[in-house]
Amino acid sequence: MLKTGIRPILRPARHIWQIAVLALGVIALPLSAADKGWRLTPDGRIEVQTVSAQTTTRDEDLVIDGEALSMRGQIGLGIESKRTRVRLEVDRIEVFRLGEGRNDVSRDRLTASLEHDVTDTFEVQVQARRYDDLVTVESADADAWEGSARLTFEPDEDNRFRLAGTWRDRQYDNGADPATTGEGPRVDAQYRRRFGAYHYLAFDLRAESIRSDDPARGYERQSAGVAYTRPVAKDLRVRPAIELIKTRFDGRIADDGTLRRDRQTVPEIELLWWPGQWRIEAEAKYVFFSSNESLREREGYRLTLSVGYAF
Repeated sequence: MLKTGIRPILRPARHIWQIAVLALGVIALPLSAADKGWRLTPDGRIEVQTVSAQTTTRDEDLVIDGEALSMRGQIGLGIESKRTRVRLEVDRIEVFRLGEGRNDVSRDRLTASLEHDVTDTFEVQVQARRYDDLVTVESADADAWEGSARLTFEPDEDNRFRLAGTWRDRQYDNGADPATTGEGPRVDAQYRRRFGAYHYLAFDLRAESIRSDDPARGYERQSAGVAYTRPVAKDLRVRPAIELIKTRFDGRIADDGTLRRDRQTVPEIELLWWPGQWRIEAEAKYVFFSSNESLREREGYRLTLSVGYAF
C-alpha cells in the first residue's frame, strides 16, 4: 500500500518480525538485571487452520463456495510485577485461498499493552496496535493503527464488568493516489457471569463508526451477542453463541435510493479442546444476511478447524 504522512518512516511489513525480535531483546536486557520483583515470560504459538464456507442467495440463483488454509505464527514477551503487566506481541497470518481466481492474502500485527491492577477488584489496560493488510468492514485491504483503553471491574470471582474504548486510524488500498483514509471510535461493553471453572455466560455490546474522505468507506455498526461456555470433559469445552449485527453505510446507495443497511444474525457453536499446550478448536457458524440491497440478501455456513501449539 502507498504510505502518506508519517507512514513513510515505517519499515515495510515484511520486516515486522525482525523489528519485533529486536524490540524483545532491547526490553529483555535491562529488565533481566532489574528489580527481582519483575518476571519475564516469553511465549509463542503456531497454528494451522482450515475453513470451508458456502453462501447462497435467497432465490438460490447464486451459490458461492470458499475454502482456505491459513498458517499463523506468534511470538510475545510479557514483563510482570505483582500488579503490573507489560506485553509485546507480534504475529503473522498467511492465508492460502483454494480455487481458481482467488488470491492469497497475509496480515501482520504488532501489539504493545500495559495492564495495571489499581485495586484488587479494578484493572486498567492501555494498548497500541499496528496492522498491515487488514480486512475490515469497509475494505478488503487496509493498514491501521489502533489505540485503546479498557476498564475491568471484578467485585468477586463470579462477576466481571468490562468497558473499552478504541480509536482506529485506517489507510485503504483502493487505487487512489494518495490513498484514502478513515478514522473513528469503537466502544465495547461486556458482562460475564462465572458459574465455575471454564463455565461462563457472557453478554457483549459494541458500537463503532468510521468516517472517511472516501464516501464508500464510512459506516456505522452496532452489535449485540451472548455466549455460553461450559466444560463437558477434561480440557474440553463447548461454546454456543449468537450475535446480531446492524450496519449502515454512509455513501453506498441501495435499490430503493436510500443508504444501504445490512443486518446479520449469526448463531454458532464452538468446541475447544486444550490438552496440555495444544489448542484444537472447531467452529460451525451460520450467517443470515439481510439488506435493502437485494444482491446482498444471502445466507450460508462457515466451518473452521484450527490446530495450534502454545509454548
